Amino acid sequence: MKITTIPNVYRNVNRWGEILTILSKYGLAGWVSRFDVPLVKGFLKNRDGEKLAHLSRETRIRMAIEELGPTFIKLGQILSTRPDQVGMPLAHELQKLQTQVGCDDAKVVRATIEAEFEQPLETLFGDFDTTPLASASIGQVHRARLHSGEDVVVKVQHAGIRRRMEVDLDILAGLAQLAEKLPELQSYRPQATVAEFRRIVRRELDFAREARNLQQFERNFSRSQFVRIPKFYPELSTGRVLTMESLDGVRLCDPAVREIPNIDVRAVTRHGAEMYLEMIFHHGFYHGDPHPGNIVVLPNGTIGLLDFGMVARLDEQLREEIEDLLISIVSQDSQQLTSLVMRLGSVPPGLDELALNVDLAEFVNHYANQPVEAFDLAGALTEMIEIVQRYRISLVPSLSMLIKVLVMLEGTARMLEPNFSLMELIQPYQKKMLRRRLSPARQFRKARRIYTEVEKLAEILPRRLRDILQQVESGKFDVHLDHRGLEPSVNRLVLGMLTSSLFLGSSLLISRDSWAFRGVSVPGTMGVMLSAFLGWRLLRAINKSGHLDQRK
Repeated sequence: MKITTIPNVYRNVNRWGEILTILSKYGLAGWVSRFDVPLVKGFLKNRDGEKLAHLSRETRIRMAIEELGPTFIKLGQILSTRPDQVGMPLAHELQKLQTQVGCDDAKVVRATIEAEFEQPLETLFGDFDTTPLASASIGQVHRARLHSGEDVVVKVQHAGIRRRMEVDLDILAGLAQLAEKLPELQSYRPQATVAEFRRIVRRELDFAREARNLQQFERNFSRSQFVRIPKFYPELSTGRVLTMESLDGVRLCDPAVREIPNIDVRAVTRHGAEMYLEMIFHHGFYHGDPHPGNIVVLPNGTIGLLDFGMVARLDEQLREEIEDLLISIVSQDSQQLTSLVMRLGSVPPGLDELALNVDLAEFVNHYANQPVEAFDLAGALTEMIEIVQRYRISLVPSLSMLIKVLVMLEGTARMLEPNFSLMELIQPYQKKMLRRRLSPARQFRKARRIYTEVEKLAEILPRRLRDILQQVESGKFDVHLDHRGLEPSVNRLVLGMLTSSLFLGSSLLISRDSWAFRGVSVPGTMGVMLSAFLGWRLLRAINKSGHLDQRK
């Protein structure tokens, strides 16, 4: 940890202590569980009285996050979209995070709204229900009615949540610095993950950004007869208060959805899946949390979307590579799949590309033989993520979130229609993908982009060549070579030379009876024994890993 972070630690010492206490409690349960002492095993419990030592590591992590509060719950939700880093078991467990947190009381909510608009609550709304519908990590939702008679929902940010999250973010940054020093945690890229999380949290704390997302979805589906996006009220919204239309429907997580009269559940399921595919493959801007609680079925059979805080964008190039990824799985092209995985991710040094290709070939051979109507896309994507995580490849965040969305989407659809196949709906998009790629408009955009890059290169290249030639003429041109992994070999070579020299010198002392005691050279004998020990150590290191001081 840097010296500059010490004042932050001092200012937030109470929160540091609370966090470290909770982490230690849940971490100790795994250590205690290795000892068959029932009394000790039953001692550690969570805040609900549940014993910890008998729980899996993933469950204990999820429970610790819930106990740590809103910031860590939000972090867990973000990590659930990164199975390539944390693994599928933990990602699935983090999707169970309970986001229901304590509510602000009515006086605090009133004060927040009136401070934002500088008007009394009664002036803004004809009726306002002070009992919240729900309370999440950042805000809580209330029902209200406008003076014009329209029913709305009002999302109000928790009082002081920004300050509390900033404190936790500083602490997380400090923990990430410490985690980077542990070899077993370096592969999770703690500092990069926390930096990405900080950006996401700061965006979600600004309700104005969520309002812009809502308006973008409203424009994208303005002509759709199957999708309903709630109306946004800008005059009753700020960075901490968001007012939108109330959609009177049944959430997909409610069993009553099957009891809605004159509703074809199969058609609703299909339209919902097509809505998401339209977002991903046509708009390149999609809802990042297709949880059943965020999707409602309205009485006329249309589908309504809720909660626009977590969204993702795909640029044209990334969207095409993701399309190729799905096509290569179906067409059994393991070499293309390997190339795409390596291009879409951060590849660790020393990657065994041949072994990765073999594993992906077995993967596509297994899933390519499945008929399209019975294709298990969620299972295929889950297994591919497990392969990627095994080889320590970190995918770009956009792809990780997309995979999570597709897995959740198929799972949500199968809640209503057990025989639903998402791949069956994706297949027709292949023709649309091909038409879009061959369209004159796209070819023109591509040609213009290439022309711009070539123009910049033509402008920069002569100047760069002139600088290099000037350095060569003045004798200042240096070539730096980085010999990676050479140090262990050099150390091994030096130790071998020292061992052999020590052995030869000690043999000479023994042969000449130098410093002899009872006819045996003491320094010679000690030198031979030491050289034997060093030789044994050298052989052992070579036999184990090929390195002198470290193992692979």
